[in-house]
Amino acid sequence: MKQQLRGWALALVWSGLPLLAGAQVIVDVAYVQEALKRNVQVWDVRNDKDYARGHLPGALSAGDAAAVLRDANAEDFVSTQEIEKILGEAGIDPSRETVVYGGRGTWNAYFGRYALRYFGGSKVTVLHEGIEGWQAAGLPVATGPAQAKPIKLTLKTNPALMVSTQEMLERAGRSDVQIVDARTAPEFAGKDIRALRGGHIPGAVNIPYEQNWTDPETVQKLSRKQVSDSRGMSLKAAQDLKALYAKLDPSKETVVYCQSGARASETAGVLEELGFKNVKIYDASWLAYGNKLDAPANNVTVFNVGALNSRIGAMQARIDALEKELAAAKK
Repeated sequence: MKQQLRGWALALVWSGLPLLAGAQVIVDVAYVQEALKRNVQVWDVRNDKDYARGHLPGALSAGDAAAVLRDANAEDFVSTQEIEKILGEAGIDPSRETVVYGGRGTWNAYFGRYALRYFGGSKVTVLHEGIEGWQAAGLPVATGPAQAKPIKLTLKTNPALMVSTQEMLERAGRSDVQIVDARTAPEFAGKDIRALRGGHIPGAVNIPYEQNWTDPETVQKLSRKQVSDSRGMSLKAAQDLKALYAKLDPSKETVVYCQSGARASETAGVLEELGFKNVKIYDASWLAYGNKLDAPANNVTVFNVGALNSRIGAMQARIDALEKELAAAKK
């Protein structure tokens, strides 16, 4: 595959407005090759198994970044002290220039970028094409577990990159703030409920983060074995991304949210690449907002715990019956 993104940050304009200096977020394989020669830090955010199977030479790893850096229930960052320990033991220094990658097109690398920037990083880019793009270019990979050189970290957060639930409530409905909901259309419409309530924040524009890809249905097609690889998760051409976000104003504050801030991190990165001046992530996202019953919302639906328990009970009964049938068949 040709390097579609090479030089993109220098050439891309939004309605005649050039990208801000230093706004480069998304880089290509050629950029990473050059960065490795400069000893730039490279962070692989995938799990240990995938990392050991094959990774960029010299890449650092702390395991599945989204899992180890966040609380499993709230899906917020664990304490700063824990982050210092996790990143420090992996030898990952947010203050260094860093390229983050994972699987092609997934939000994980963008989440890694957001995490490093939130904990003090200033120059962090993403290889959107991920390990697949690196391998497709015929470049070598290393195998085996990470060989960490632990470092001591003292981190300071940068809260200007995110908004809290209270700040989100203060922004909802304001004309000087635009809100992007990066979740699926069913989530936005309140049909797919993933908190105490379904629905969306008033005034939000729904642009699912998969719409950034050349084929937004790639994940579904892979599960149905309609395609054999993830090439459809490559970024759309610059003009198509401009068209996707054409109704938004790059000069306004833009807040992006999803269920827990993860998918939002990819959309936020793309918007920054497109020249949006003030992009923030509502980190707690719908998981917190949907559970705050007095927060105003549109398309509100309510989670029916009783109905869910009934369905779970029916499923368990069916599982028990199947296990009995299987045991009887073995006799």
